[in-house]
Amino acid sequence: MPDPTVPPAKSADGKRTPFEQIVLLLQGGGALGSYQAGVYQALAEADLHPDWVAGISIGAINSAIIAGNPPDRRVARLREFWETVSASPLGIPDFKLFELRDNFHRQVVNQAQALSILLFGAPNFFVPRLPPAMFWPRSGTTKASYYDTTPLKATLERLIDFDRINVGHPRLSIGAVDICSGNFTYFDSTTHRIRVEHVIASGSLPPGFPATEVDGQHYWDGGLISNTPLQWVLDSRPRRDTLAFQVDLWNARGELPKDLLEVEVRQKEIVYSSRNRAATDQYKKVQKLRIAVANVLKQLPEALHNNEDVTLLASEADDRVCNIVHLIYRARSYEGIAKDFEFSRRTMEEHWESGYHNARQTLANPQVLELPDRLEGVRTFDVGEDQSR
Repeated sequence: MPDPTVPPAKSADGKRTPFEQIVLLLQGGGALGSYQAGVYQALAEADLHPDWVAGISIGAINSAIIAGNPPDRRVARLREFWETVSASPLGIPDFKLFELRDNFHRQVVNQAQALSILLFGAPNFFVPRLPPAMFWPRSGTTKASYYDTTPLKATLERLIDFDRINVGHPRLSIGAVDICSGNFTYFDSTTHRIRVEHVIASGSLPPGFPATEVDGQHYWDGGLISNTPLQWVLDSRPRRDTLAFQVDLWNARGELPKDLLEVEVRQKEIVYSSRNRAATDQYKKVQKLRIAVANVLKQLPEALHNNEDVTLLASEADDRVCNIVHLIYRARSYEGIAKDFEFSRRTMEEHWESGYHNARQTLANPQVLELPDRLEGVRTFDVGEDQSR
C-alpha cells in the first residue's frame, strides 16, 4: 500500500511535479541491485514514473526492465527478475537468518552463501564455465571469463519488451566500455535501437564475465570507467528542470579499515562509488555560473547580442534548476567483501526492503518535489537528513 506520509506526486491540476523531467540514475553493484528495485517500488507508489532511466551494470539491467515494461507491470517484473536470480543454485532452502542474532554468525552464513554462488553461479544469470577458461587460453574474447552469461540473455528477453524501449519513452541510457579504444560509450534509445546485447554489455565485468559483442565491437562493464550515469545526464542537451533520483550501491564514506578483509571492502567502495558527491558539487558550481551568465546576458544592449563571444556564452547559459536526491545503500557490517555477488534470497529481500524504506523516508520531505529557487540552481538531498544541503 502507498505510504500515507509521502505527499502525492500530482498537484490539483493533475501535473506530477513542477519539474520538466524525472530522471532515475542507477549505479552498478551486482547483488546490491535489489536495493534499486526497492527504491523504484516506492517511486512508483508515489506516482513518480521516470521520463529517463540511465544505468550502469546491474543498474542497466534494472533500467531496461523499467523502461521495457508498462508502469503497472514494472515492479512485478523487477520482482520476478530478482526472485529468479536469487534462488539457490543447488535448490537448497535459504538460511533462517532471522534466528542469527549476532553479526559474527550472520557473516558466516553470508559468506557460505556467497561461496555457493562462486562455485555454482546464480540461476538464470550466470554459470561457471566448464571446463574453466584457464584451460583454454585462446578461447576467444567472448569466452575469456570464469562464468558464462548466456542464461542472462534468455532471462532479459523474457522480462523486457525491447520494442517498447525503442518507442522512446521513457528514455533509456546504458553505459559500457569499448575494450579496444578504452572509451566510455552510452547506448541511448534516442540514438540507438536498444537490444539485449546492449544491456548485457554494460554488465560484462571482467574477468568474471566475458566481453559482449555489439555491432562488431567488444564491450566491458561501464563501471570500469564510471559506475554512475550522473555526468551523462547532467551534460545532456537541451537542459531541463530536472528531478533526479541518484541511487548508489556503494557508499563513498566509510571507516578506516582494520584488517585485510576490510581493506578489500573499502577499496571496492571507493572505486565503485565514482565520486558522485564530487560530481554533484561540481555541477552545482557550474550551474550557478550558467545562471549568472544568463542573467548578465539579459542586461546586455541589443547591439552586443550578435557578438561572437556573447554568442558563445549564450550557448552555455541557462537558468534551469535541478533537485538531486541521493539514495545510498549503506551495507551491513556482516556483508563484507562478498556483498556484490551474494545473491541469496534472504539478502535480496533485505536490500529491497532497505531501498523501499529509504525512498519512502526521502519522499516524506515535501521539498524533494519542489523546484529550487532559480538563483540557487541545484539542490541536493540525502536519506536521513531533514533538510537539503
